Amino acid sequence: MTLQQPPKQLRLIIETDDFDSTLHFYRDVLGLTEQPAFATDGEDRVAILNIAAATIEIATPTHVRNIDAIENAPSAEGPTLRIALEVDDTEVAMTSAKESGLEVIAPSTRTPFETINGRVQGPAGWQVTFFQELETLQERTSREGFTTDAHRRR
Repeated sequence: MTLQQPPKQLRLIIETDDFDSTLHFYRDVLGLTEQPAFATDGEDRVAILNIAAATIEIATPTHVRNIDAIENAPSAEGPTLRIALEVDDTEVAMTSAKESGLEVIAPSTRTPFETINGRVQGPAGWQVTFFQELETLQERTSREGFTTDAHRRR
């Protein structure tokens, strides 16, 4: 059975013992807008940060290792928690992340799929990849190698 309508929102929940620095990074450094959220009192804290669009990327370990190689990033053992955020300027995002004290995992790199990617070790154990699109989705889909999995498997 399939839902009649697809889900309306993707929400990643990042559980962290260092709430303040995690919130500072996503809200203050990256500029995500905070919306009202319910919590009780004391240590019960939550922040919901809004982003314009979300996608779910499902990848095999081989694909993840290939992306690590393209980005000149070390490959981790086993699955990692990673967020990829599209930004207008990867260099500016990387500089902001470094200035806020985050470790650079992979410097800004132009990829063969026409993005500029850079990766930092974000708060709460999540890796954060910043990517800047250099061409439109329409331009990209006309190039070799860009298709859906359903078409690739035919």
